[in-house]
Parts: sequence; C-alpha cells; structure tokens
Amino acid sequence: MDVYQEAVGYLKSQHVPAVVQTETEVMEEDVFQEEADSCPFSPLHPESVDFPDTPTLSSPEEMLEKRLMVLKCIMESEEVYLRELEALLMPMKALRASAGTSKPVLSSQQVQTVFYQVPEISDMHQSFFSGLKERLSAHCRSEPGPGEDGHMSYTGFELVVGDLFLKMVNQLGLYGGFIGNYEEAVQVVRKCTQSDPCFRTLAQSMMSNIGSDKTRTKYTFEALLYKPLDRVTKTTLVLLDLLKTTPETHQDFALLQEALRLSRSFLSGVNESSQSKRGVTLSHGMRRKLMRDGFVVDASEGERHMRHLFLYTDLLLCTRFKHATRGKQDQYRFGWFLPLAGLKLRWVADQHRSPDAQLRQHNMRTKMHLLRQQLRQHAGSKGLAFAARSRKKLEQMELMLLTHSPVYTLELHSPSGKSHTLLLSSLYELEEWREAIHKVTTDNIETVPPDLLTLTSACVKLRMTQQPPLHSTNTAVEDEMSLCGTLSVAVHSACGLQQPASVYVCVEVDGYEFYDKQATTHSSIHSLNPHWDQELEFQVDAAQELRLLCVSQTDGKNDTVLGKTSVKLKSKTLNERWRRQTLHLGQVDVIVSLKFSPHPLEPPSATAPLHPVFCVPIEIVTQQEGVMVPHVVRCCAEEVERRGLAEVGIYRISGSSSDINSLKNVFNINLRDAVTRLRTAEVNVVSGVLKLYFRELPEPLIPADKFQSLARSLEIQDVDSRLVSLFSVLHSCPAPNRNTFLFVLQHLQRVSERQDTNKMTLINLATIFGPSLLRLPVAELGHIGCSMDISVEVVLQVQVVFCYLQCNNLPEAQTSLPHDTDSEDETTHM
Repeated sequence: MDVYQEAVGYLKSQHVPAVVQTETEVMEEDVFQEEADSCPFSPLHPESVDFPDTPTLSSPEEMLEKRLMVLKCIMESEEVYLRELEALLMPMKALRASAGTSKPVLSSQQVQTVFYQVPEISDMHQSFFSGLKERLSAHCRSEPGPGEDGHMSYTGFELVVGDLFLKMVNQLGLYGGFIGNYEEAVQVVRKCTQSDPCFRTLAQSMMSNIGSDKTRTKYTFEALLYKPLDRVTKTTLVLLDLLKTTPETHQDFALLQEALRLSRSFLSGVNESSQSKRGVTLSHGMRRKLMRDGFVVDASEGERHMRHLFLYTDLLLCTRFKHATRGKQDQYRFGWFLPLAGLKLRWVADQHRSPDAQLRQHNMRTKMHLLRQQLRQHAGSKGLAFAARSRKKLEQMELMLLTHSPVYTLELHSPSGKSHTLLLSSLYELEEWREAIHKVTTDNIETVPPDLLTLTSACVKLRMTQQPPLHSTNTAVEDEMSLCGTLSVAVHSACGLQQPASVYVCVEVDGYEFYDKQATTHSSIHSLNPHWDQELEFQVDAAQELRLLCVSQTDGKNDTVLGKTSVKLKSKTLNERWRRQTLHLGQVDVIVSLKFSPHPLEPPSATAPLHPVFCVPIEIVTQQEGVMVPHVVRCCAEEVERRGLAEVGIYRISGSSSDINSLKNVFNINLRDAVTRLRTAEVNVVSGVLKLYFRELPEPLIPADKFQSLARSLEIQDVDSRLVSLFSVLHSCPAPNRNTFLFVLQHLQRVSERQDTNKMTLINLATIFGPSLLRLPVAELGHIGCSMDISVEVVLQVQVVFCYLQCNNLPEAQTSLPHDTDSEDETTHM
C-alpha cells in the first residue's frame, strides 16, 4: 500500500472525506509550497485580541447527529482494519505447517515471532466491531423515517457504546507485546525475503479486499505488519473525536473520558518505548529514528513563530505544520535542518521584557482569566455553542501567549556556520531538549544528507506530539485533583554536590497561563551544601505538577543544570500546613516544604507586587520572606565572608555611595537580581549595603525600649551576671530582631578571627555597628524622652555590642521559620 493510500485510510478514520488523486498528482504536489491557508499553530497577530466566534454545533440534536456519523466512520475503518489483519494472518497456517517439514519456509520460532499477538489483536477488534455493528444496526432500525415525527435527541441518547470502547481500551496491553516484538518480526521478514524466493513472492504480493466494492489491494508483508502499530496510535484521536460529539449529559460521556485516559496512559508508554514507529529507512541503508519531537518558538528569522521540532538520530528538523483542508492530508512544510555532528548548544535566560510587551501579556492574561471565569459560571446554562466558542478563544489566546512569552533562549551553532535560535517558556523543557540532543550527539556521527521531501512528508506519521501544550484543550485537568489557589514552596538547602558551586533553584508549576508559573531562588555562595531558606509563592489555576531544577551559576559561562525532577500535586495531600520533602535530582538532593491554600483567584495583576526591604520594619520584611533573618543581611554577610575577610579595614572603609544606593534599589525590587550583582560588586560596597540596611531601619534592631535595661546591665560588675542580664534582655526582643542580632554577632566574630590580616578587632567592629544596632527612644509629643549626652550614648552603644561580641558561646541564630509538618508526614524521598 503506497503512502497516498495510507493517507486516504487515515483521513477516513479521522472522518475527513478524501478526494481521490492519482499517483502522479500526489507526487507532483509540492509539500514546500506556501499557501495562504491559515495554520492553527502559527502565531496570531498581536492586534487580533478579540477573536471571531468559531462556527460550532448549536444543539444536542446536531451533536448527536454528528456523533452517529463519527460512529459509522469508526465502524467502516474498523472493518478495513480487520480485513488487513485477515490478510496478514492468511499465510500463518501454511507457514506453521511447513515448519514441520524438511524444507520449512520459516522455522516454528520464526513463525511465532512474525505473528506474535496478531491473532489475539484480531479477536479483540472482531469482538469490538461486532458489538458496535450490532448496536448501530439496532439504532438505525429504531430511527424515525423521513416522514415520521421523531426526536433525534431521544434516540441518540439511547445509543450507548461507551462500554465497548472502554472494554477495547482495557485490552490495549496486547499491543504492548506486539510493539516490543515488532522490530524482531520485521528483521525476520526482511531476512527471509532476501534469502528465500518462495517467501519473497509471498511477502511482496499479499492481497486484501478493501471497501464495499471488494477492491483487491496489494500489500507487502512488512506493510501489513506495520498496520497494528499504526492503528493503536490513533486510538486517542478516535476517542477525542467521539467525545467532541457526545453531550456531557450522555451516559457514554464518563465512559469515554475514562477510555481516553487509559488510552493516553498506554500511548505515553508506547511513545517512550517504541522506536520502530519512528524509524525512516534511508536509501543508504542506515536507519534514521525519531528520538523526540515537540513545539517550540523559532526566532531565527527575527520574528517569533510556533514550529514543530523533530530530533532524529543524526539531525534536527524544524517544520511548520499545515492543517489539512477537506479532502487533503495533513502536511509539514520544511523550515530548516541542522546536522547533529559538531552541534554546539548554549542557553540563556532573558527575564527582562519591555514595558509594551509586559502590558500586552497582561492584557492577554486578563482576557483569558475572564473567559475561564465565564466558562465556570455559565457551564451548562448558555449551551454547548457558547462553551465551544469560549474554549476556542481561550485556546487561541493561550497559543498567542505561548508564542510571545518564552524567556529561555536555546542557541544552536553548527560547524558549517549556520545558527538558529529557539525560545522556550520552561527551563525544564529546555533541559529535556538539551539532554535528548546531547544523548545522540557525538563527534563521530555519520550524517547522511537527508531527502528533505521524504523526511518532511514522513513527519505526519512519525510525530509523537499532536499539538502545542495548550492547557485549555485538556478538559481532563479540571477535576478535583488539580489545585486552584496559592501554592507556597519553601526551598531550604541542597546536598550531594560534587564540588563547591554557586547554585540556585528554579521552580515551575503547570496550569493556566494567567499567572507567573516560574520562580527562582537567589544564587548561593560557593559551597558543597548550599542553603537558601527562601519562600516562593504561586497563584495557580488547575495545577497538577511541580517541576524543580538545581542550577549551577558560573561567572562568564553558561549556567549548568545539575539535576531536575517533577512532583505530582495532589489536593488531598497538600493543605495549609507545611509539608517537608526531600527531592532527588540525580546526584543532588534538595529539601523543600510545600503548603497550599485553596481560594478563588483574582484577575492577574499588571505588575508583580513589590516588597521593599530597606526602610521597612524588620518584622514585616521577615514575614514577607518567610524567614527569621532578612535575606539582605544573610547574603551580604555571606558575601563578605566569601571574599572580604582578608580585606584591610572591612566595614571601616566605605564603598562608593552611588554603588551602595544602586544595589539598595535592586534589593527593593528583585532579590535574585540583587544577589547576582552582589556577587560581582566591590566588597566594600557589599559591607556598605549591610551597614545601610541597619541604619535605615525605622526601629533599631534592638528595640529602643530595651536601651535603659541594657545600660543597667552594663553596671553589673560580675561578668557572668552581666551576661545573664544582657541575654535576658535579648531574649525579650521579638524573634526576628533577636535572631538577626545573633546572626550579625556571629558574623562579626568570624570577621574578627582574621584581625591579623584585616585589622578589624572586636572593639573596632563594635564601634562601627553599635550606633546602628542600638538607639535611644525618640521623645514623643507630650512626653520627655530619655536625655543623655551624645558621647555617653555612643559609649553605651559600643559597650553593649562589645560585651555581646566577647561571649564565646553565643546561642545559634535561627535563620528560617520553622516549617512544621503534620505528625504523619515524614521527610519524603521522591
């Protein structure tokens, strides 16, 4: 059976009338010719925000009429498939009989290999076909005639076939064995075709009666052997077509949804394990296989276009999908290709968008959110036509957002000098592409110049991904298991690094595109055991999966993903109490805590909420960040300890005031960007930022009402009793103040340990920090404040801090909030 005949069969199975063409007409059709037909996967124009209504079925009666046509087409397609299986099985008995003779065509083992699971698959489909034919025949007999007054909706609702589809899908496991054996069976057929003239005659002229006119069609053995593999991959498409024409109130709807779920689950395994469907045999005798495919945004021509990317064993092929018009086959148009030999990859993250781009994205998200709310509020009340139109608009808007919102750039550079740029929204997806390319990329790849016409034409049959990852097309996500509300992720620490590195963690969630679906921690200092204790918050709608990546940041070089993992989000196991988990990302383990608060969602905000940290009370900052010690304090102290302990006069010598204020402004806007700049800032600028933070606190770190108590403690002559009194006052301070003060004290002690080099003794450090950490109460209106000579006040400030610094066994500072877990929840290894 030639390619066109297969295409006609496929179109019929998808309920699209096929216009018969001659072989010459098929060969002359230029698959690279650009037509004016619009492509559903091409990026939409930005100005087309209000999309026109899409014609759709307006009543259950019309849906049921269309459903009957779909079922009849399925039955006709099933009948053709059964005849093909019959033609495949026809020589089986004769081959088995000859296996016991002195001159067998095939051995018994070879016969078993070639026909493995085929009889069982034939019996399964025969049972399904018989049941479907019986019910359709009974339904057609009960339908009212042309002159009778009947109600289509009643007869349509009475036709129940969902159980037949569910029964068939439950037996798809038979195909698993067939798929696993397929490659070996093909090898046997090819080997015997070459070596045995009798078998060659048989293998090249197998016949089957196709169609009502009993037209005899000639097949090769290998073509018939491919039929079951081709058939099983269309199961999901058939079920989707049937579901689209089945009203939600129909008895079949739930059964077909379950069948669709099972079919998708089975086919996802097929796509991973079956290499046979993805192979293209070249004229040179080698076998090129499809390893991965998916939709990406191609920015190679200066504009963004949604494209379908195919990764083969020796090359990357970028194509444009052309949706089939009536009577024609789906096609892919060639875009470009790059050989994998010597291919270099580089990825960067461009998180900065222009104000105009941000505004357009916000407007699109807002409209999507309103459409989603309308679909929820008016489900069933405004009819199926309204729901179909709204969902179509939602899909189109989501496609446009996917085209124009990606921030990750994957650059591809070929030794020939050709380069292409791909854009992706997800770092997780980008890393999957990078890993897949790296897996098949070696220096000794033999790249055979491809027949681009054949290769591009074969994409329709080889593709594993049918459409872009549009969340709005997957109605199955809107169930009780998906999350709608606020998801909080606290990233604590990591271990298992092979060498010290500056590391950050990227967290992604799925769901609708109304809100930001990705956030990252700041980068850690160089360490084998990095820690962040940083809380990330997501507004999620229909979220079901969380993805987490651990990334090593290197100055002047590409960031490197050290490991990645995904976690299923289940509403039954997440609640408003933190749940601590240890996630395995290859060799790296990351400790996180999760909690979820369900609530109705507000429309997306035009700008990300700003949480300034300077000139803000410390209790507010720590509450916003979910910590005990503000990140600005921890990050500055860690950076000073990383590269400033040997700096002469650290904390005494001031950095550039303009650089300090610039870094302060970045901390007020974006923590990640601030920490990135912190890593390269002059070390005296870093120390200046830390001092400035404490000076600009509205209330001093040690509350002003504790000043007199501390002054009285200094009058105690006994050293031990004095320390007891000082720590008693400290213990009465609020937890964020107390722990931040202890953290600073321990940091300054580590600085002083290098006093031989940096010349900064404890008394020097106390002199610098005392006036910033401790202040007298300000006189209030109508009250007399504490009156004290300024020189006396400074002496007391310095003495208090100096006394604390002299303590050799300071209590350990608690830097993060305790993330309590439910009693039954232990650390989870995933």
